[in-house]
Amino acid sequence: MSRLPTEIALANSRLERRLSAILAADVAGYSRLVGADEEGTIGQLRDHRLALFDPKITEYRGRLVKTTGDGLLAEFASVVDAVRCAVDVQRGMAGRNADVAPHSRVEFRIGVNVGDIVIEDGDIFGDGVNVAARLEGLADPGGICVSARVQEDSEGRLDVGFVDQGEQQLKNIARPLRVYRVQFGKMKSEAKPATDLALALPDRPSIAVLPFQNMSADPEQEFFADGMVEDIITGLARYRHLLVIARNSTFTYKGRAVDVKQVGTELGVRYMLEGSVRRMGSRVRITAQLIDTSTAAHVWADRFEGGVEDLFGLQDQVTEKVIGAIEPEMWRAEIERAKRRPTESPDAHLCYMRGVASFNQWSRAGVDEALRLAYHAIDLDPEYGAPYALAANCYVLRKENRWATDPARDIAETRLLTARAAELGRDDAMTLASTGFAIANILNDLDAGVALIDRALALTPNFGIALAQSGYVRVWLGDSERAIDHLQRAMRLSPVDMLMFLMQGATATAHFIAGRDDEAFAWAEKSAQRNPFIVGPTRIAAASAAYLGRSEDAAKYLARVLQIDPGLVLSNLGERINFRRPQDRARLAEGLRKAGLPA
Repeated sequence: MSRLPTEIALANSRLERRLSAILAADVAGYSRLVGADEEGTIGQLRDHRLALFDPKITEYRGRLVKTTGDGLLAEFASVVDAVRCAVDVQRGMAGRNADVAPHSRVEFRIGVNVGDIVIEDGDIFGDGVNVAARLEGLADPGGICVSARVQEDSEGRLDVGFVDQGEQQLKNIARPLRVYRVQFGKMKSEAKPATDLALALPDRPSIAVLPFQNMSADPEQEFFADGMVEDIITGLARYRHLLVIARNSTFTYKGRAVDVKQVGTELGVRYMLEGSVRRMGSRVRITAQLIDTSTAAHVWADRFEGGVEDLFGLQDQVTEKVIGAIEPEMWRAEIERAKRRPTESPDAHLCYMRGVASFNQWSRAGVDEALRLAYHAIDLDPEYGAPYALAANCYVLRKENRWATDPARDIAETRLLTARAAELGRDDAMTLASTGFAIANILNDLDAGVALIDRALALTPNFGIALAQSGYVRVWLGDSERAIDHLQRAMRLSPVDMLMFLMQGATATAHFIAGRDDEAFAWAEKSAQRNPFIVGPTRIAAASAAYLGRSEDAAKYLARVLQIDPGLVLSNLGERINFRRPQDRARLAEGLRKAGLPA
């Protein structure tokens, strides 16, 4: 029966339109989980909802619109609140899943969109809702995908970054939509990395050690868990038959619930080590699981306990267990090498680890705090080499970022620190490589610097940081081909490194001094796209473009160079570069002159 005009008017009066942020979520692999354990899965989902998801929606002033079996839909007045809710939920789920076997975990996928919605009888409809649901379908387990408008409104307001996934054609959505993946951890948004493509497995055992979860009641103990993982990575990197992914790549997964197979694909590794650390007063408990990324099967899982004074021994046990599981033919003598302890003072080592955590913030305040902690570690144990190298590299960052208030004093202090670090760090690859880089960068003694880096590589041939530092110094020496070889190996060992722009910039410089301007410009552009405020690669982009006759690109990049370094002219260029060979200095100067740099 047809409706009367008055009935239609009353129906329309119940419809409400408004602009809202919409959060859509569901459980990844829900059918599989229910098929394996229906009651357990439903119980887990209920507990997660009651303890975490629903309270977070309320905390951020959202409204739970409806639940749909394994999914839910929520509405927020604020885009930022919607994303905050999503981030807190996924971080909370990572903690709740820490002790759950990967194949049994309930992991949410979340999509967030902002758009016009229609409200009827408490439910919401419209394209804004449909897009949120499609974004949720694109998210990884434990991940979040958002639309471009959500990214724009949230950028800079949260401690997360946004990785551009490009335009996507979503099902039943007429126009392509630009999608961003939320990257947990404090970082700037970046373009979609080339390593989203699958990396081939190497012809030798390969492993990625993901950040261990801090299970201590004190969030300040995060540095303790991170430092332990860094020590395990360094220990594993000693084995020349094992490819170990560098710390800067594995730590991009910090705070994320990860898909084991996806990690294997993104990093190109056969094995993944994950775990947790709990510190209770003077006691430490480590749980660790070694997983085959091709099958997601556990190779082994174990628990290690001891006192803080046994910290190095516990780390040795984890390292030895990994080596024994994935490379049984390695000689026992090689395993013993991983047991070398850098210091007998756990207090000094803990202080050093705090310093490393501050250094990795890459800020002026972080470097100042790292320097203070490095000197304190030296006071606690003057025979421990690593803090000397850390302090020296704090002075490197001061120089590179023009933060030094007394450059002459920094140079003098670096000379003292590096002399002591080289003496004490005889079998510590991290100390040797970092010391060598500081000697080359600040003291401009390239031969002594590269000699220490080579000693580090003799100890740990697959140490990504040392390979990258070798590449930088060999560019300054004019050894372009060896520099490129070491930089390529470093990028393979750390394919999603947050400092990838430095390795790309050094590769650009190596091609430039070899006269390959096309390749130099391509690599310099890659570096500048990742970090537009790094001056070295930007200088190479301007000079190589000028040699190629690309005047517009040359002018664009020179303008950016002068924005970063407004005092630069041809006459003081030599103060900014470490090139040894006069022809390399002359080639850069001529390229910048062609680009328009004044004398």
